[in-house]
Amino acid sequence: MAHIQHRRTTGTTIAAISVEPLNIPLLEPFTIATGSTSEARNVLITITLEDGSVGYGEAAPFLPSLGEDQNTALAAAQSCAALLQGKDAAHWRSLARLLRSLYFSQSSVCAGFEMALLDALTRSYGLPLYAFFGGAGNAVETDISIPLVEPEHAYELARAAVERGIRTIKIKVGSDVREDVARVEAVREGAPNVGLTLDANQGYTPAEALLCLEALDERDIRPLLLEQPVPKDDYEGLRYVTQHSRVPVAADESAYSAANVAHLIAMGAVNVVNIKLMKSGIVEALDIAAVCRATHTQLMIGAMMESRLAISAAAHFVAGLGGFRFIDLDTPMLLAADPFIGGYEQRGGLYDLSGVESGLGISRRQ
Repeated sequence: MAHIQHRRTTGTTIAAISVEPLNIPLLEPFTIATGSTSEARNVLITITLEDGSVGYGEAAPFLPSLGEDQNTALAAAQSCAALLQGKDAAHWRSLARLLRSLYFSQSSVCAGFEMALLDALTRSYGLPLYAFFGGAGNAVETDISIPLVEPEHAYELARAAVERGIRTIKIKVGSDVREDVARVEAVREGAPNVGLTLDANQGYTPAEALLCLEALDERDIRPLLLEQPVPKDDYEGLRYVTQHSRVPVAADESAYSAANVAHLIAMGAVNVVNIKLMKSGIVEALDIAAVCRATHTQLMIGAMMESRLAISAAAHFVAGLGGFRFIDLDTPMLLAADPFIGGYEQRGGLYDLSGVESGLGISRRQ
């Protein structure tokens, strides 16, 4: 006799999902080697469970890096919402796999839904998200980024960063090597006692990357890190820079899945891997972190142009797992408005999560 299974709802069943644009202006235009932006044009995802728990997620599409923009993200998010309606958020891993199997080219949307699912679920459980991820710590300390600007402005931004208590500055390079060196020199002058990292955002050839590092070395400037010096598909170029430099080299745009990160590490192409939730989503990011730990490859966390919401998720991820060497979660400091409250308390570059009682601890500003 066949058993008829009745569909049961639990408190963690998804009752409602909403998707809407999230537009936030920047304090000033932010320019990197692959483009310039003056506004975060993101997507806000809100998931409500049967027990009333509400979870928030943010998709931060960026066309040059992800091949997504706000319009494609909104369209994909609406379709994802229809797929998840009535499902149990407790099965977040299988739901994440379902979304990624269908919408793999909309990675920021998949990440936003994973974020909203986990926020709602851990609110329902009464557990802070960092504790859900392992509770290794409850605070992270971020750097702040200086875009492709004139040396004089870079100097001013560096001074301002020091005044607000920032201890590491990330400098965008990858345009003209001479201009890049001048910008780094200006930052060093404005912030003589902070750590410096460089991010070329795919802007260099291998020879240009090494030329930049050599010119800085002649000026007694040794960066802590050079991030993504060459185009993302040029694995051999990445390896060439890594093998010919004493400065650690990080993969960012080149690193997007556990399998591809394992390949980069096996070929000796990188010393550091920059995980971005918008590239890989949370489930895949956990696997990437595991690959890096197993191979003693240093971990970094980064972000697209994200608000306090998505940055909180990344901070909870890093604090919960522990062991991240480089933390680049500064984008809320570049925005002219903040539509959210909570998630963390900020002191200088420190994001303190210890006051979060459940989930991300984020709420919308009224």
